[in-house]
Amino acid sequence: MSTTTDLLNVRDAAVQRRSIRAFEPLPIPREDLDGILDVVRLAPSAFNVQPWRFVIVEAPELKAQLAAAAFNQRQVHSAPAVIVLYSDMQDALATLDETIHPGMNAVQRATTRQTILRSFQAQSPDEREAWGAAQAHIALGYLLLAAEAHGYQTSPMAGFDAEAVKRLLNLPENARVPALVAIGRGTEEGFPHHRHALERIARAA
Repeated sequence: MSTTTDLLNVRDAAVQRRSIRAFEPLPIPREDLDGILDVVRLAPSAFNVQPWRFVIVEAPELKAQLAAAAFNQRQVHSAPAVIVLYSDMQDALATLDETIHPGMNAVQRATTRQTILRSFQAQSPDEREAWGAAQAHIALGYLLLAAEAHGYQTSPMAGFDAEAVKRLLNLPENARVPALVAIGRGTEEGFPHHRHALERIARAA
């Protein structure tokens, strides 16, 4: 079944999505992964900095090493691919010209660049990277919904040795790794949603 047609809408994807830990072993077509990440790259970020980056791990040997860094969670072994989400503010700030809107004139571009850099000058490198990792969680939400809309199930993971993951994938030393996401065709139903009622979490002011 092609996942590039008959995509679920946002609400249907959210209603249908479960955290799945058992998957079919069949590889995911590259065009499907590209289609999912093409949606994810549209996620919003403050200043349009877009600090998120993705590594798709599919090779069995590398995936086995990644599983060890993730405390051998079964979904890493089971899924045909694991997407490693990381953020890199050092790279994002060094390449601002790529993310400042081309519709701006030269003065607007220069002013925007100065505003962004000034906003981070008072922060330590760790604070900047923590900010980038928080922004990356926006992309994570998009990733989970985009995968479901394309017909794939996911399991986001926060339980792993981030430094081991960075060494394994040769990620920059300054990078943060907010999540690993196992992805594939699920072979289990997962638990149905158990969420707060709307009136428990939202109110008018």
